[in-house]
Amino acid sequence: MYLPVVTPSFTLVDGLRKLITTNPFMKNYEIENELRSNLSSVEKLIWTGKPKSEIMFRSTDAFLIPFSLLWFGFAIFWESNAIQTNGDYFFMLWGIPFLLAGLYFTVGRFFIDAKKRANTIYGITPDRIILKSGIFSSEITSVNIRTLTDITINQKSDNSGTITLGPTDIRFSMMQGMEWPGIKQPLRLEFIEEVKSVYDKIIDLQRQK
Repeated sequence: MYLPVVTPSFTLVDGLRKLITTNPFMKNYEIENELRSNLSSVEKLIWTGKPKSEIMFRSTDAFLIPFSLLWFGFAIFWESNAIQTNGDYFFMLWGIPFLLAGLYFTVGRFFIDAKKRANTIYGITPDRIILKSGIFSSEITSVNIRTLTDITINQKSDNSGTITLGPTDIRFSMMQGMEWPGIKQPLRLEFIEEVKSVYDKIIDLQRQK
């Protein structure tokens, strides 16, 4: 008589991994460790967080997605027409940058944006807001809470949302979530949980000045 060998589907290692990835206290501990080297000896973090890292759509995509499809479609038409008609190499080469830009606008920007948010963490001390992000290298930015003027909150039904730090430029507001030369996006705490609670912390710190 042979007894079947049952392989456990849930091990201790799996349990610890799940605990670390789902427990908010463990996540905050990891973020605090990562930001600690950027704090002075007297600074103390009163909040830490990070944005959602999956592919996200913004309200501006209602315009950008149709525009990117038109751009990409025209670039494909231009390039295919130049090739099929045995046109001048100049016209073939001319269409390649537009083709690559269309590919970025249509698909690539979503993956780059998600990758950047996966590498982004936030921290708030009594004096400043710290943002650490980057795809290939880390960039640290901090904003003095005392001198911060415009603060805008955008809250969703699940209590997540985005806090914009400083004034927004209407010319660039349609390019949210995009990395493009010459476009300087305002600093944001993007897609964070319990966004209203974080917003209230910042306002309370400003009132203490």
